[in-house]
Amino acid sequence: MVIFKTARPLTAFLADARAASGPIGFVPTMGALHEGHLSLIRQSKAATGLTVCSIFVNPTQFNNADDLKHYPVTIESDIEMLIGAGCDVLFLPPVAEVYPAGHEKLRYDLGALEAVLEGAYRPGHFQGVCEVVDRLLEIVEPDHLFMGQKDFQQCLVIGRLLDLTNRAGRTALHVEPTLREKDGLAMSSRNRRLTPADRAKAIRMSQVLVGIRDRFASTPPRTLEQTAITELTEAGFKVDYVSISNRHTLLPLEPGDPAAVALVAASLGPVRLIDNLVLDSSAPTAG
Repeated sequence: MVIFKTARPLTAFLADARAASGPIGFVPTMGALHEGHLSLIRQSKAATGLTVCSIFVNPTQFNNADDLKHYPVTIESDIEMLIGAGCDVLFLPPVAEVYPAGHEKLRYDLGALEAVLEGAYRPGHFQGVCEVVDRLLEIVEPDHLFMGQKDFQQCLVIGRLLDLTNRAGRTALHVEPTLREKDGLAMSSRNRRLTPADRAKAIRMSQVLVGIRDRFASTPPRTLEQTAITELTEAGFKVDYVSISNRHTLLPLEPGDPAAVALVAASLGPVRLIDNLVLDSSAPTAG
């Protein structure tokens, strides 16, 4: 695996590699890698000629300074994991390389996507996500972009970004199913911050989503949401939202609309977790 810390030599390397190897796949991450990330690397390896991973803890998408401060940094083990997964290239830039002097901060027209759910609870978050992904796409120029369904709303936002920047025809977005621990907890870098007691409670989140799916055909969405909030609260969570939404717009689901996804965000102590489950069996992912 070749490691680059600056953009210009990476871009030059990839220009030559594309001619020799064919399509380039890209997996952007913030590090603290786990099996979910590695599954994206393997998907890219299977579909493209060369796979690039980036590790960059993006400061512009954190609206909570403590969250940024406590985000886990595990570069050495991350590199070992990427080598084991067969990743071809790692981009490991400092902040000044991603946002150099003169970098123009843009405003992305995300519409209602940035006003609901995560957008409502984390103001400015998705503008920061778009800013960094826009910049990384400019550097890597991938043919294929791989992301995980656990960040469902983020995947929709990135799809919108590709349209806004006229990249949709050049970069295909692949949204891969959420990987879970054996007990059902969605894999996340944040899980390692859970205390043993909270880790035991955390599985309730995925159980509640399965309960929503099982009762979806027979129970009104708002009833399912309220029941889920009660169940999570009783399990010790501080709940931000449980929402059964249209999976394309994330607006509240209208009666008779089959394009449904259930999304949840809740905290155990200082650790905020998110998860989702698509309720429309014809659409296994967000893409």
